Amino acid sequence: MLAHSHKKFIAREAAKLREGNRVRQIPPVDHGAERYLLHAGRRLLNLASNNYLGLAGHPALRQGAIEAVERYGTSSGASRLVSGNFALLDELEREMSSFKGQEDALVVGSGFAANLMILSSLADRHTVVFSDRLNHASIVDGIRLSGAKHVRYRHNDTDHLAKLLEAHAGAPRKVLVTDTVFSMDGDIADLATLVDLCQRHGVLSVVDEAHAAGIFGNGRGLAAQLGLADRVDIHMGTFSKGFGSYGAYIAGKAEIIGYLRNTGRPFIFSTALPPAVVGASLAAVRLVREADTLGRRLLDMARDVREYLGSLGLDVGSSRTAIIPVMLGGNEAALAARDALVERGVLVGAIRPPTVPQNTARLRISLRADLTDADLTLFKTAVAQMTERV
Repeated sequence: MLAHSHKKFIAREAAKLREGNRVRQIPPVDHGAERYLLHAGRRLLNLASNNYLGLAGHPALRQGAIEAVERYGTSSGASRLVSGNFALLDELEREMSSFKGQEDALVVGSGFAANLMILSSLADRHTVVFSDRLNHASIVDGIRLSGAKHVRYRHNDTDHLAKLLEAHAGAPRKVLVTDTVFSMDGDIADLATLVDLCQRHGVLSVVDEAHAAGIFGNGRGLAAQLGLADRVDIHMGTFSKGFGSYGAYIAGKAEIIGYLRNTGRPFIFSTALPPAVVGASLAAVRLVREADTLGRRLLDMARDVREYLGSLGLDVGSSRTAIIPVMLGGNEAALAARDALVERGVLVGAIRPPTVPQNTARLRISLRADLTDADLTLFKTAVAQMTERV
């Protein structure tokens, strides 16, 4: 039976969520990664997923998953350090280290787990971690778990960061961690300046390429596109977005990856990814490596869509990627705009606090490389009609 104190606590907090239009529910969606999904039985154009290259249903990935299941079954059965390893995982890590141009790579269960293990392994109470204020929640939680001093700098404000680095010049160890593409704003980090600051101040650099992998740098990420891959200490990315599969990778110098294998609790104490996922991820990396124009097509499409939305008077912030926010401010406005698009056959996310700061609720449009001209026309027509109503 639920304790009376917790019953009162849950009721009070749930009431606050309702009053602020912040109640979340799992949407009635089927086929949620496909270009068209079913929403309460209705077919909608899917601009809400992170399947940026449209690879989640690609025949090569399906075949990779099927072959892995036929060879290895459905589960890894244990942590990789016990008996949960199989040759396909080793092959994926070799492929990723080669693809990223790094000495070694480690595959882990998710991007969230990867950030937790990087930060909890490489930072402690004697460490200062500098973090962009809009970094992903997994980075924030990783810093908390580490016990390090968490120093946030204003979003993409490298002058502010430089002052903070000077103020903490005497710290025994220092780490800087940043998203390269920010998942709710679609803008990108000033990576060149960040890397320069890290090297000037003796700071370990960690980049989260979750929303850049597969898209920028011929699929290798933003650091690769900017020619900075060799100057970044740790590269993290996911297979669950541009690569259309699941899981994450950490790549870098062999000594760093080896240390993480031995200290990363989310890796050590988790059952390894199942064979089907690994087979699909390996197929995806090889596909992106060969068809490296997919990301460029997506970025060109995004530029056209941003210009169109701007012509309607909509605020798309500083987006430079396939993630395009439409800034609306209030929670009610964001929900009403989302519902208006659903009525016109398009699904996008309505993002509200605490995922984004107060009074910055927005639509989050997530474009994908497999959209057709007809899909884009449907979307543009729907948005134009939405602006007349909302």
